[in-house]
Amino acid sequence: MTSESGSSRRAVPRERRAPVRGVWRYSRRRLETSLGGAERTRVVVVLACVLALNGADTATVGASATELRHGLHISNTDIGLLVTVTALVAAVATLPFGVLADRVRRTWTLGGAILLWGAAMAWSAAVSSFGELLLSRLFLGAVTAAAGPLIASLVGDYFEAAERGRIYGFILAGELLGAGFGFAVTGDVATLSWRAAFVVLAVPAFAIAWAAFRLPEPKRSDESAAEGSGELWLDPGGGASRATDAQQLAQEHGIEPDPALVLRGDVRRMGLISATRYVLRVRTNVILIAASACGYYFIAGVQTFGVEFAKDQYGVGQALANVLLLVVGIGAVLGVLAGGILGDVLVRRRHLNGRVIISAVSAAAATVLFLPALFTSSSASAVGWLMVAGFALSAQNPPLDAARLDIMPPQLWGRAEAIRTVLRGLAQALAPLLFGVVSDYVFGGGRFGLQWTFVLMLVPLGVSAFLLFKALRTYPSDVASAAATAAQPSRRRRRAL
Repeated sequence: MTSESGSSRRAVPRERRAPVRGVWRYSRRRLETSLGGAERTRVVVVLACVLALNGADTATVGASATELRHGLHISNTDIGLLVTVTALVAAVATLPFGVLADRVRRTWTLGGAILLWGAAMAWSAAVSSFGELLLSRLFLGAVTAAAGPLIASLVGDYFEAAERGRIYGFILAGELLGAGFGFAVTGDVATLSWRAAFVVLAVPAFAIAWAAFRLPEPKRSDESAAEGSGELWLDPGGGASRATDAQQLAQEHGIEPDPALVLRGDVRRMGLISATRYVLRVRTNVILIAASACGYYFIAGVQTFGVEFAKDQYGVGQALANVLLLVVGIGAVLGVLAGGILGDVLVRRRHLNGRVIISAVSAAAATVLFLPALFTSSSASAVGWLMVAGFALSAQNPPLDAARLDIMPPQLWGRAEAIRTVLRGLAQALAPLLFGVVSDYVFGGGRFGLQWTFVLMLVPLGVSAFLLFKALRTYPSDVASAAATAAQPSRRRRRAL
């Protein structure tokens, strides 16, 4: 009887675990099917986890704002400063990582940066003063700078052009899920100890670094062409050409490139100053950088002060405020997945401006949809508006990221993304500080101060939509110019011929 009883007790946990295993296996199979296989899924998941770590860290600072203020005796302006210095240093440090992304083994560089990333988070948990915490955030900003240019370059060489918007959707969803983790998990941990919240983030950083080291390095687009294959390492269909889908459409429509933007010679060895001048001569790229900066400016403010606003505006506690921010996150995750897919679909249906159209409409919708949520005092009324506003806010990003690869030669992907990240990072860096200063000193602080600060900061979102509609005129010509540059034989390809 005892043996049977013991056997029965042991069987129960296994039975309970069986449904969990079944759900996990089913979800994994569906994801692998959607992404085209286990290897492609592994790459997407690792890159998404890198951005998730960054999103979780930024959100944790915002979700821990109350505890940090009490523990270190600081103000909203100081909280904004913590996020600002991280973003500013990351913006400056992005430039050397952009050069490395175009010239060295990217997976190992990314893995090494994430190792230092984890060490910086552990250091943040051990500080004893606001000055030390600020110093640790400076170091953290320097190493997080690797993510932008390395991921952009890897996506360009791992995946076929026609699916890059969709792939970017999955990767950017990781950043949003990480932000949700920061609000819901580490934010709640911070109510017990803000130091523990940073430790919770440091541990997975080392696992992500190990996974990044184990990723295979993809062949660069011009290397594939030199060997005569034209195939991308993770292109499931094979035979992907060096021209992107948008570039092929521009050629078929007879769109003339701008002769001043057609580069000749070995583009990969172009110096950083020359590359910067070229990147900023591409009109669409400047517009997309400015539009992206405006969008991320608002997102940075939400990540830093969203929980504080929800608690004051809707009269709820920390846990429910975190849930409301999660609602925004759920809408945002759905938005990045839908935005990337819709942009790709429009291009496949021969709408050359498809990716820019999706981004422009999404930015305009987000500007309008946030207003009801900012003025209602009912959390129940705010939920729906927050979800659809989050959807529209994030839907613009995957097609924008894919469009930037269309207007740049492959040999400049890393440096172009670094330059974009520098300028976008300046906007992100200023946002938390300006949100805090405007809230405290312009609108007098408190619930009223944060409410009208968020209303005022919707203006950059409207500017983003205006700029994206302007890009519809310049994008086709710049796509054709990038295609013409890609068609020029580099030194490596000339040797192969």
